[in-house]
Formats: sequence, structure tokens, C-alpha cells
Amino acid sequence: MASSTPEDSVPNLPFPISCISSGVRKYFLFDINVITWLRREHHILGVLIGTLPQFPQQNIFSGLPLELMPEEARLLVEIGIAYIVYDKEWHQEGVKTLSKEQFQAFQQDLTMKGMETAKSSQTKRMEITERALKRLDLNKSTASSMGENSEETLDTADPTNDSESLFVPSELQQAVSSPTAPVSHTKAWAITPTTAHPPLPVPPVRSEVDLPAVKASSYALFRHLHTQGYYMSPGLRFGCQYTAYPGDPLRFHSHFLAVGVDWDEKLELMNIVGGGRLGTGVKKGFLLGGPEESGNNDRREETMGIPLRDIRIRPKAANSAYSSRSS
Repeated sequence: MASSTPEDSVPNLPFPISCISSGVRKYFLFDINVITWLRREHHILGVLIGTLPQFPQQNIFSGLPLELMPEEARLLVEIGIAYIVYDKEWHQEGVKTLSKEQFQAFQQDLTMKGMETAKSSQTKRMEITERALKRLDLNKSTASSMGENSEETLDTADPTNDSESLFVPSELQQAVSSPTAPVSHTKAWAITPTTAHPPLPVPPVRSEVDLPAVKASSYALFRHLHTQGYYMSPGLRFGCQYTAYPGDPLRFHSHFLAVGVDWDEKLELMNIVGGGRLGTGVKKGFLLGGPEESGNNDRREETMGIPLRDIRIRPKAANSAYSSRSS
């Protein structure tokens, strides 16, 4: 039987969703294993909002944490695989229970991980240096076998020659200009953990279920499309509430610009026309959806796509003339 890989691993369920409130509640995930598992198994995308430690002065590529839409957080809580944790209160309580010995053990663990990472990086640099030197020796032997002058060949192939350094391959120049230090003298790298547990204990599951507040019509549309297998992402850049993808956005373009409305909500005709034109301009369908209220107070989700070509506006004068002719 094949050995299990990180892709097959399932996080401990239920997992905590950090809620940080500063007027408006926002929901975050900090564990990369949970994030990848949710994307793979439950079609939850979220939005990465953190800075990459290696490239802090750019905003094209983002890192942890992952911010969830309130609809995504509510869905995960409702299906029983997550629970809400108020991050500030939990940290304050957890720090009070943390002993000095536990904190020291946590620091030692981070130092060991930093040393392992530094040794791995140093070993990789040594391998690159060895390959570069072997390539240099191969170039020398090839040039001498072709009958060239050995002194000229050595001068040309010597990467330490300042006059010829522009013509030396980059890996050869790096191998000579930055010699590798012995692994035993490697300094441990600084490791910044992305989660607070450990050293803090895992947040306890609360007895009462705390559901994130969402708009009923929007959440009904979100949940309906999610159950149909769509990947949902915020639709702000397209002027809608959600952008619906038939598969992972890394492989597919979105199909719908989705907007949630109540069943008896009045809609401006210009908004419908504008949404249809916007969808046509970006090669997507404009989708309206919301819960339908029946007589027994049950609500079921309905969606309606409106192609722009199916919208017809008949002037009142034409209507009256048509009525007089038909009579």
C-alpha cells in the first residue's frame, strides 16, 4: 500500500477559525495544512492577505493568513468541521496559563528547526558549488583536447579573473565569490511560527454554536452554488457579490457573476441591464439568486441567469397600439 503523503492528510477536526473584531468581524486561517485541505476537499478559496517573508516589499504574491468570507466561515461551522475562536480573548487567556518551562522548550524547538533548515540550505549550496566546479573542470579538459593553448584556456576559464568575470556562468561565479562555510559552523535561521499552538493549547470548542452573521439572501445563493460544486470567491473586481468557478481558479475561468437578492425584492431594470452588459463584456453570465418563500414558511434556493439578449423593453405607445389593433 502506498505511503501517505501530506496531500492525503486530514487536519484535526473541528479546527478553529480565528475571529478578529475591530468594528467589523473578520475570519482568518493561519494553518497551511488546513488551508490546502479545505481548497482540495471543500472548494473553499478565501483570500491570502499576508506578506511573503522573502519578498516583503511587493504585493503581487501574498501569503498567510487566509481571510475567509463570512459566508465561507458560516458554511464550515454549519457542516461541523470548524468553530469560531475569538483570537484576542483566547491569546490573553492562553498566555496566563503558559509556564516559563513551556516557553523555553518552545524556543529550543524553534532553534532546532532553524538549525535543520539552515543545514539543509547549506548542503544545497555545497551541491551547487560542486556541480559548478565539475563543469569548470569539464570545460578545461574539453578546451585542452581541442589543441588550444593550455595557458590561454586556464585564463579564459578561471572565474576569479576580473577581466573575464562577465563571461563566466552565474553559478560558477557564485561558487567562487561566496565560498561555502562548513556545515558545523552554520548559524540557525530564525523561524517565525504561523500558528500560536504550540506553545498555547488548542482553543477549546465552545458549547454554544457561534455562527457568523450573513445576509440571508446572499448566503442562500452562496450555499446553493457551493453545493453544486462551484468554487466561490469575492466578486468585487467584477462588480458583483461572488464569482463562481466550475473548478479550481488555477485551472478554470469563472462562469458566473452572482448577486443574491430576496424573492420579493424590487430590482432596478438598469441594474439588471448593467449586470448583463458587464457579464457579456467579461465573457461570464450574470446570475441572480435567492431563497423562494413558500406558503409553509419553507425557503428553497432558486437561481436565474438572464442573458442580455433576452431582455426586451416595449414602449407604452406600442403596447396601446397593439391592444387597439387586437381588439
